[in-house]
Amino acid sequence: MSLPSTIAVDGPAASGKSTIGGLLAERLGYLYFDTGALYRAITCLALERGLAIGDEEAIVALAQAAQITITRPTVQDGRQYTVYADSRDITWEIRSPEVDAHVSPVSAYPGVREALKAAQRRMGEEGQVVMVGRDIGTVILPHADLKIYLDASLEVRAQRRYEEVLARGEEASYEDVLADMRRRDEIDSHRLAAPLKPAEDAIIVDTDHLSIEEVLSQVMALVEKWQPLEGGVDP
Repeated sequence: MSLPSTIAVDGPAASGKSTIGGLLAERLGYLYFDTGALYRAITCLALERGLAIGDEEAIVALAQAAQITITRPTVQDGRQYTVYADSRDITWEIRSPEVDAHVSPVSAYPGVREALKAAQRRMGEEGQVVMVGRDIGTVILPHADLKIYLDASLEVRAQRRYEEVLARGEEASYEDVLADMRRRDEIDSHRLAAPLKPAEDAIIVDTDHLSIEEVLSQVMALVEKWQPLEGGVDP
């Protein structure tokens, strides 16, 4: 059976793409590459160095200079991958609440997206990778073998994120999470650089009323019935 070597998984926040992407990569024995980790890494470094998140020029310069690498897990502590910034492991630092609160504006800067594009493409084009993000199928890997777009309603996604926050032992209100999710959708969908949208040839999977196991089953079925284009990828 022929399997797609490059798989793009896009979708809005809390649509399930990170969970499904990680499980899919594990099932296939592929590298799981969450491109959002790159933007989180830049945000983390900016905060560590005291840069103003609103200083676009400084943030872009940081993204151009930083050496960010994502590899398979190097420590068995529950991580899905290891993130290095200038050879320093910052895998868990990029998941801090402070990074959560500032990553959206950082990822919206066109210069930041341009600076990180080459690294994302390089990792993706090595093959045997499940790459997750918001513009993988449209910008980063427009010729990916298989493109999947996971979607869900705003309310369902907010409920999922709210439950995640509570599960971590943190306090939150559903209304605040919903408002933050709506704001993030607005930024992601209307930014000038690579706005969030399904690729024209992406297969959309609505996850509203599906369990993780049901979504993974649907996605695996798409992988298993994939067929390479005759004559190769269109130019």
